Amino acid sequence: MADERRIRVLMAKPGLDGHDRGARVLTLGLRDEGMEVIYTGLRQTPEKIVQAAIQEDVDVVGLSCLSGAHRYLFPEVVEQLKANGVEDMLVIGGGIIPKEDIAFLEEKGVGAIFGPGTSIKEIANYIRENTKRK
Repeated sequence: MADERRIRVLMAKPGLDGHDRGARVLTLGLRDEGMEVIYTGLRQTPEKIVQAAIQEDVDVVGLSCLSGAHRYLFPEVVEQLKANGVEDMLVIGGGIIPKEDIAFLEEKGVGAIFGPGTSIKEIANYIRENTKRK
C-alpha cells in the first residue's frame, strides 16, 4: 500500500481573473489530504492548462474562476483535453458560479462545481471517489 501513487491534482486559474486565495487554500488543503498538487498560477489559457495537465500526468484538473468566464473557460478545458486524446481526467471547478450554470457545466463534462464555503474534506472525498486511477 505504501507504493500506491498519490492522486495528482493540477490547480489552475483560467482567464484574466486575478484573485487566487481560494485556489491557494485548496492547493494546501488537498496536500494536507495526501494529494500531490501542482498550482499553475494566475491567468492561464485553456491550452496551457491542458498542456500542463498532460505533461504532469495528473488525475484531476481543478479550475477556479471568479470572473464570470466559467461558461466558456471550463468547457474549453474539457474540449482541449478530448482533442488531445485525454478522456479519463476528472475536471472540477469552483469559484463564484451561479447555481443556474452548474447543470450547463456538468453537461459540458465538468464533474462537479464547488462554491464558496465547501469544505476541503468534501472536495477531497469527491476527488477520491471519482478519480480514475492510472
